[in-house]
Amino acid sequence: MTPEQADPGAVESQNNDATEAPQRPRVEPRAILKRLQAESPAFRDSKPLALKIDASILERYPDFDRKNLRIALRLHTASTKYLKSLERGSERFDLDGKPSGEVTEEQRQHAASTLKERFAAVAKQQREKREADEAERRRAEKLKQLVTKFGR
Repeated sequence: MTPEQADPGAVESQNNDATEAPQRPRVEPRAILKRLQAESPAFRDSKPLALKIDASILERYPDFDRKNLRIALRLHTASTKYLKSLERGSERFDLDGKPSGEVTEEQRQHAASTLKERFAAVAKQQREKREADEAERRRAEKLKQLVTKFGR
């Protein structure tokens, strides 16, 4: 005997329990970021953000999910444009673009070192690609010479 056959009301009450607490649709991190960039000068201009800005964002945008907001903030604050702004900036800004705190020297140094590491990694990748392309070109040239010498 299935649970439905034993007590049909139990299944109905389970369904009602599930509908009593409707889950709000989750806004994806990239959509959150696009919306914040469209509506907030601090995000649009990649200005250094105020500390604890996530609480302000959740207050203003209750449809945002905390987990996805954190992902969106990580995407934004890890961008090269934001890190450059943080490295040069002296003030932090709230959602409306008003000054809200300052950037410490330690934070500027961290942004500078992160950028330096990132640019060094990109330069290393480009150098390795150039070297690989050059090695492939030399190999192809050598093969061509061998074909010319021993080909009939």
